[in-house]
Amino acid sequence: MAAKPNLSPGVQTQGGIGTAGVPATEHGDHLHHDDHEHHDQHWLWKYVFSQDHKVIAKQFLISGMIWAILGGTLSSLFRLQLGWPEGSMEWLAPFLGKWIVAGKLNPEFYLALVTMHGTIMVFFVLTAGLSGTFSNFLIPLQVGARDMASGFMNMLSYWFFFLSSIIMFASLFIETGPAAAGWTIYPPLSALPQAIPGSGAGMTLWLVSMAFFIVSQLLGGVNYVTTVINMRTRGMSMSKLPLTIWAFFLTAILGILSFPVLFSAALLLIFDRSFGTSFFLSDIYIAGQALSNQGGSPVLFQHLFWFLGHPEVYIVIMPAMGMVSEVLATNARKPIFGYRAMIGSLIGISLLSFVVWAHHMFVTGMNPFLGSVFMFLTLIIAVPSGVKVFNWLATLWRGNIRFTAAMLFSIGFVSLFISGGLTGIILGNATLDIQMHNTYFVVAHFHLVMGSSAFFGLFAGVYHWFPKMFGRMMDEKLGYIHFWLTFAGVYLVFMPMHYVGIAGFPRRYYAWTGFDAFSQFADLNRFISIAAILAFFAQFVFIFNFFYSIFRGRRATQNPWNSTTLEWTTPVNPGHGNWPGEIPAVYRWPYDYSKPGSDVDFIPQNVPYSKTQSSNFPYEQDAVE
Repeated sequence: MAAKPNLSPGVQTQGGIGTAGVPATEHGDHLHHDDHEHHDQHWLWKYVFSQDHKVIAKQFLISGMIWAILGGTLSSLFRLQLGWPEGSMEWLAPFLGKWIVAGKLNPEFYLALVTMHGTIMVFFVLTAGLSGTFSNFLIPLQVGARDMASGFMNMLSYWFFFLSSIIMFASLFIETGPAAAGWTIYPPLSALPQAIPGSGAGMTLWLVSMAFFIVSQLLGGVNYVTTVINMRTRGMSMSKLPLTIWAFFLTAILGILSFPVLFSAALLLIFDRSFGTSFFLSDIYIAGQALSNQGGSPVLFQHLFWFLGHPEVYIVIMPAMGMVSEVLATNARKPIFGYRAMIGSLIGISLLSFVVWAHHMFVTGMNPFLGSVFMFLTLIIAVPSGVKVFNWLATLWRGNIRFTAAMLFSIGFVSLFISGGLTGIILGNATLDIQMHNTYFVVAHFHLVMGSSAFFGLFAGVYHWFPKMFGRMMDEKLGYIHFWLTFAGVYLVFMPMHYVGIAGFPRRYYAWTGFDAFSQFADLNRFISIAAILAFFAQFVFIFNFFYSIFRGRRATQNPWNSTTLEWTTPVNPGHGNWPGEIPAVYRWPYDYSKPGSDVDFIPQNVPYSKTQSSNFPYEQDAVE
């Protein structure tokens, strides 16, 4: 077996000086990787316990896809219940067993379905699956690093996530059922094991799983931040980073600062459940019997949860924002509009996301003055979001647009972000939110602006960077089919929900047939369920395209999209270390598309200004060496 090259962070640092005071380009960049180095590696260390950031990214992606199928299946089950509340579900008995009672879905299991669907989609798919995949894959490639700052910590981040996944999946098969307190796990249902069956062992496993999940996110986040700060290649200043890296960098900071708060809330909840404390419990009665808990407050838990919960919205959406910015500029063949404003808006969103959490709690009896402060801050956060939307639209304006599958999903992302964001302004108003809290209006809002938008960003990223991940191209025609079915399905599901939500239709109710006022929405509810199930099955077009293309897709060229960023300077199938020889230096910003005076419509970041004399601006000409 060939000797393994030194991939230590000290040697890799491309910012000027390597180890022992020697310029990095004299030894760190000249790491010539033997082609046989990893061929001789045992498959267990190459594919399972790999420390290569690209392999770890694929592990996160495929794990996230499996969780997405499970989460979608759970949502289809409870949409069947909501669409046909009086219908027989006996045909599901072979799959759900005791949870089908006399041909009906068990009401307690319905709440468990809703709880697990929300948990899976928010944390396991849109946090780990999205950020874990693309932060891992793109950060070293786009900043010009051999790998993450710590390959071992990177590997651990995935395996903590995998352990978390196993525990959460196991909770589905507990005798008393999985956790059933809603994905927000509010006390007292989550704090009292005897409250309902879903408060028992399933809830305990939920908390343990989330503890491992948070450890995974913190390990990954520290790695991402360290890599971006310390391991950029020569010339890659912060002002030359692609917007993808800015988004991943700020997302990691959000996670590092907010996830420990959820960890502490879960820990205190475990104390309440198992050790007789009363952090979140007071004056509780069960079956007419008073419990001894006094002095706690369930509202305290809400503060702790939403201090993570609202940054979590941006932990989910900001990576998608960064990738969409990259895809839009690449396929519009134009520089991104307002690069510095885009960075400023990302920073503004990150800062404001920590001071708006209590807009989720307007109905908790909050002091009206305090509520008005959170309302004001919530409305202010629409400003940086609006800046981003304006810049995306300006990037598209009069562009030479190539409608690839990735571009369609990016444009769909902008559409959904606008649609869902507008309803966010409505819900940010405390007076209106109090009226529509826990109605389907809220469900429609966050599924559009966070859930569906993030999924569209994820799909755009997969279609765009698939050639770099696997060396092959996904089928574009299947991508078009996937986009239009999904785009239509999302709007057909969630736009009607706004209407029924304004009418007061409550969320998380097992059946609405006991309310005469809601009987008029029976047909509309059935329509939503049909659209949701069809949209879910449309995702199997993507699943087929993804796995078929890995093995049978058309072979990719080195830079199939004619992009400017560094990842496209690596070989078609880069090995561990990414570049076989010297890591390219960076001379220019990442969006030199359709530059006046240039013979080509894109100039990669590693092309010196001395080679583009005809297209240089005056300040660039001054930089010619």
